Amino acid sequence: MTGDLTITDRQRDIADLVQSDGFASVEALAERFQVTTQTIRRDLARLCEQGILRRTHGGVEPPAPVGNLHYARRQILNLPAKRAIAERVAQEVPDGASLAFSIGTTPEIVMQALARHTALRIFTNNLHVAFSASQAESFEVTIAGGRLRHGDRDTLGAETERFFSAYKVDIGIFGVAGVDTDGTLLDFHEEEVAARQAILANCRKAFLVLDATKFGRAAHVRGGHITDVDAVFCDHPLPKDLDAALRADGRQVVIAAHAR
Repeated sequence: MTGDLTITDRQRDIADLVQSDGFASVEALAERFQVTTQTIRRDLARLCEQGILRRTHGGVEPPAPVGNLHYARRQILNLPAKRAIAERVAQEVPDGASLAFSIGTTPEIVMQALARHTALRIFTNNLHVAFSASQAESFEVTIAGGRLRHGDRDTLGAETERFFSAYKVDIGIFGVAGVDTDGTLLDFHEEEVAARQAILANCRKAFLVLDATKFGRAAHVRGGHITDVDAVFCDHPLPKDLDAALRADGRQVVIAAHAR
């Protein structure tokens, strides 16, 4: 895999389509994007080099689910959906609020959408979030200490949990690696769950931000239930059982539509 993660808009759209559908043939992609099969093959070669897709007979499919993708590759995927979610979350955040942000690409994009706000107080273990927040002069940014994870550029562990437990914030904003069919929230590492749970325990409102690909996605560490949060922000209607459970518990479900 190459270190240069630059891809074209068409390549990003191809990646999103394959992630959503599970497979796409060269011919179908060429017809959809109105380009030659040779052009599509070059696009697919680029995406496979990046580890975003993998080749299979007659086309491409998402990579094998052996773990989470590198952070920079996750930043590429489902970007229009994440931006739509972020803009919708920003509408729910008042100026002057205090917010705790967890790791993940969608919380980072939410932070970017808050750039027009004023006097926010940000608490985070996500250096991507901290960097975005630090560009707004009126924001106060406090970050967790500890050992930095390469690639993800975040901190986890006991120090991070103590960090979030030291504050009571207005809104906690976090994502998850996956949501099981029964609504169980899933991540890849125990420390990711512990940090998220520390935010949940120390915020007045909890916002779960996730795109629709997270529903049914395999990840092996359990950490709470979708009904534990106050609001779920997604780009697509939730599975009916989960939507009903959230609304029955008085939780807010916000669907952020975007151009597909």
